[in-house]
Amino acid sequence: MSPRVRMSVARWLPSSPAHGKTKSRRSSSAVRPTLLVIAVTVIAVLLVADVFGGAGRWTLSGGGDTSWVSAGARVVINAVSGQQGDGDDPVAAAVEPRNDRLLGGLLSPDFDDSSCLSRYRAGLYRRQSPHAVSAHLVDSLRRYESIHRRCGPGTSAYERAVARLRSPPPSNTSDAAPDAECRYLVWTPLEGLGNRMLTLTSAFLYALLTDRVLLFHHPAGDGLRDLFCEPFPGSTWTLPEGDFPFSGMQGFNARTRESLGNALRRGEGAAKDHPSPPPPPWMYVHLRHDYNRNANDPRFFCDDGQDSLRRVGWVVLLSDNYFLPGLFLVPRFERALSRMLPRRDAAFHHLGRYLLHPSNTVWGMVARYHASYMACSDERVGIQVRSFYWARISTDELYGQIMSCAHGENILPRVTQQEPNFTAAGDQPQPAARPGRRKAVLVVSLHGAYSERIKDLYYEHGAAGGESVSVFQPTHLDRQRSGEQLHNQKALAEMMLLSFSDVVVTSAASTFGYVGHGLAGLRPWVLMSPLDKKVPDPPCRLAATIEPCFHNPPNYDCRTRAKGDTGKIVRHIRHCEDFENGVQLVD
Repeated sequence: MSPRVRMSVARWLPSSPAHGKTKSRRSSSAVRPTLLVIAVTVIAVLLVADVFGGAGRWTLSGGGDTSWVSAGARVVINAVSGQQGDGDDPVAAAVEPRNDRLLGGLLSPDFDDSSCLSRYRAGLYRRQSPHAVSAHLVDSLRRYESIHRRCGPGTSAYERAVARLRSPPPSNTSDAAPDAECRYLVWTPLEGLGNRMLTLTSAFLYALLTDRVLLFHHPAGDGLRDLFCEPFPGSTWTLPEGDFPFSGMQGFNARTRESLGNALRRGEGAAKDHPSPPPPPWMYVHLRHDYNRNANDPRFFCDDGQDSLRRVGWVVLLSDNYFLPGLFLVPRFERALSRMLPRRDAAFHHLGRYLLHPSNTVWGMVARYHASYMACSDERVGIQVRSFYWARISTDELYGQIMSCAHGENILPRVTQQEPNFTAAGDQPQPAARPGRRKAVLVVSLHGAYSERIKDLYYEHGAAGGESVSVFQPTHLDRQRSGEQLHNQKALAEMMLLSFSDVVVTSAASTFGYVGHGLAGLRPWVLMSPLDKKVPDPPCRLAATIEPCFHNPPNYDCRTRAKGDTGKIVRHIRHCEDFENGVQLVD
């Protein structure tokens, strides 16, 4: 089936979220008669096109290649027959072919497969993405790779930039401005692995928008060694030890003199009315959870804040937030973002799949576990469980919430109280009338209590409807240890396994869950935060978007230079359902 016809067919199909059997999918039978009429019309058009487009042939028996017609017909018929719930989404197949190792042009082909096994293989484990990659995003990524290759560590341009950073030229010389070809964004890790992956992706989008080279700072004991592959061909993203002349970057805070907020407070930002003074050799951007306490730090998300950073050669950024949605508030980025990410709610889905590839060590864990426990299932269900000190709930209550959600939304089958049917002669169970679907349930949690109770439930009673349910949990590490390499490797492996799910249940406000369902491209069923330590009603909701939540938005209106509600400034950013103070991107 040709790409043109495939996309033409896709336009006729209803869009649906890419997760298992949800209520919306089960209720789709009401619209199938109308869709059937559309399907018949489309098929007729395809047949007529073949008859009149076959180089003068007026019949279908003239030897022309009509395979694309039958393929197009099958796509449309499957879309309206309700069969796609058990197979691949036809819209996704039209957007991103199953064997497309480059994910629609998202990934560069300029890598040796063996250097990073996960780069071209992880996508084959996931459901096909229904979110098309824009041509402008592909062009932007290739352009960035060229910049990184020219300016990254080990190049002469990089050496000149480091020399200039160590010994800034006097402000009255013509060499005071940084090398226009190379500017840098230094990212340093904070908090847990989920936060780190979300902030790193946010920093990468900022680097794309500002033509900066993203450099990954590895402080001692960060636990991130041998975790990710190099994402950019022909270069490295690791900041060489000792190159940045200022130690203790992880200790930077809102009081750091070189911060953007303090520079703006002192009136050192770029002025429009007169020539700007030479920029400092480096500046610090403070976007940690407390950045709103300084009235000027939120101005990073305004044009005047970006004016102050535009000519600075080196920018150091610290954040424990998924601040990517905030970049959509900056007026000067609006056009580029609308072209790169026309589906705004797929921002992390695309950028995360481009940037975050597990190392071969981690991929070995992932591939072995999937082959052993998940590969033979008909449906993979991911359940990610996390509790927080500010939303306390007992183990019994949380287990009840998980099962109320899973049973109420038909994610997992209910159990049967019926005893096995044995024959009188040999105490052998009678064979089942028909084999049921096999569901592999992956539970990801710091604790093993929830998976054990789900496993016991189906072991003791069995699943109704003839389905078989197998429950697995790779680890239960009891507590988060973000500074330990092996702990982080296991956590990343679990995030990847979670992203292979066909339907996902996640805990509210969990960055671990955000990464898993974001890479999968799935709208998760979110276990809502407890109310007075009790299960809320409803126990879970289908998320409105696959995008993670920006927990600490600026709440600053750049036009009025006063406090404002970030969830009401632009139409494609609204408040999160799982964390009411946060905001997220919606389409």
